[in-house]
Amino acid sequence: MHVSSSARLEVVALPLPPHLRNRLLATGFGTVADLERAGGPMGLARETGLSPDEAHEVLQLAGAAGGPASSNWRAGTVSAADLLVAAAATPRIISMARDLDALLGGGVAAGQVTEFCGVPGVGKTQLGMQLAVNVQIPRSLSGPEGQAVYIDTEGSFMAERCADIAEGAVRHVQSILEKKASMGQPELLHDGERPFTLENVMRGIYLFRVHDHVEQLGLVNMLPRFLEQYSQVRLIVIDSVTFHFRQDFPDMAQRTRVVTGMAQQLISLAQTHNVAVVLMNQVTTKVLEGGGSKLVPALGESWGHAASTRVMLTWGPDNERHAQMIKSPHLPLGDAAFAVTADGLRSLPRRR
Repeated sequence: MHVSSSARLEVVALPLPPHLRNRLLATGFGTVADLERAGGPMGLARETGLSPDEAHEVLQLAGAAGGPASSNWRAGTVSAADLLVAAAATPRIISMARDLDALLGGGVAAGQVTEFCGVPGVGKTQLGMQLAVNVQIPRSLSGPEGQAVYIDTEGSFMAERCADIAEGAVRHVQSILEKKASMGQPELLHDGERPFTLENVMRGIYLFRVHDHVEQLGLVNMLPRFLEQYSQVRLIVIDSVTFHFRQDFPDMAQRTRVVTGMAQQLISLAQTHNVAVVLMNQVTTKVLEGGGSKLVPALGESWGHAASTRVMLTWGPDNERHAQMIKSPHLPLGDAAFAVTADGLRSLPRRR
């Protein structure tokens, strides 16, 4: 059987970042021919532990080197089985609050839109920054090992506070490594992994400040191109997604059309690039028939289909923060308490 010269091309000859090259070699992919037999980007992700976007990048480069490895992927087709593989290959993003992560099925999922709603001060921005830090936890420690886009619409992102949260996460990871070392286990971090340091974590958060709904819509339209350029991004946070639309739209029919279009773009973005899209939303008071009222997510029923998972953040007894699952395609409804500490989100102490 004739083997083309492009198929014999070695992985080390491809213009790959060192961490991708090392991962491929460590899992037995030495040539372009090996990549061709992986079964496309989803198969390569499953075999190597790379994210689907990283696998896509590798196969594109292999194809550019003369091989057909990425031809099927370029066609834009994806099966339901591929989506399942992508979901399984991408670790969830934890909040470091044990009960909240359990409520979310292990953390915030990639490929989906998750919305957190709540009154000011309940912890939405704190949660958003915590997720932007935790998405960077190394894959060898069961993290996504990615980067984050943080879109700030209200001016609530504080770099100093984010640094405090990042320092807390770095100390947490370091304590895990030290505990493993004391038990005689080898170094956990793999070759090519970016060190989980304060500087690297802060550099791994791309911050955008938008001042009105026009800027926000323009940024959402630009995100697909941004993700193609920065393939390490695994999380997009919009805090808060509805702020400018509550203030700038006297025409409710026009607002509904615009936010519905933005919701569809965000859903497509999550699924196409297998990233977690997290939306922070405000709440408003709804008057009930027969008297009384309750807090509901802003923008009403028309916005309710934007997220597949919706969580309400509330204040509970003894000034405790609670997260209530109010919508999910597969997770049960429930309630979880959490705390916001100097180091970020954490579990409440177990009561005896």
